[in-house]
Amino acid sequence: MRTLIVLRHAKADHILGLADRERPLTGRGERDAKRAGDEIRAAGLAPDVVLCSPAVRTRRTAEIAFPEVEISYERDIYEAYPEDLFEVVRRADPELGTVVLCGHNPGVHELALALAGGDYVFRPGAFAVIELEPAWEDLWPGQGRLVTHWDPKES
Repeated sequence: MRTLIVLRHAKADHILGLADRERPLTGRGERDAKRAGDEIRAAGLAPDVVLCSPAVRTRRTAEIAFPEVEISYERDIYEAYPEDLFEVVRRADPELGTVVLCGHNPGVHELALALAGGDYVFRPGAFAVIELEPAWEDLWPGQGRLVTHWDPKES
């Protein structure tokens, strides 16, 4: 059994003239990123790796949430469609048991829904924990089971 944690970056600032990739987290975003990591650890989950978009807001979310976990920056996660995200996850090391994918909406929410269904919103800082039976390389829509969803505004 494998676990995929799909994490949307925490709340980011909109700064006039700043490129989208360079947007930093807000103060609330920094706090929510820490809370997301704390919630994941409290659930007994220990990620082996974080697959992360190279955008500043995702990088910072991953660094705060998972300070002791290896982070692999994957340019294919930035502005990705769910099909692109499936490909990123399929390339994960087959030996890994728990993988975090830290990215952007709407792609991450659509990925979570495609894998395991559900009826929830995916605000900044939210995550879904999905259990999977197939190997990473064999992953397709509908093969997951939603274990939990967490939203910083609902807790």
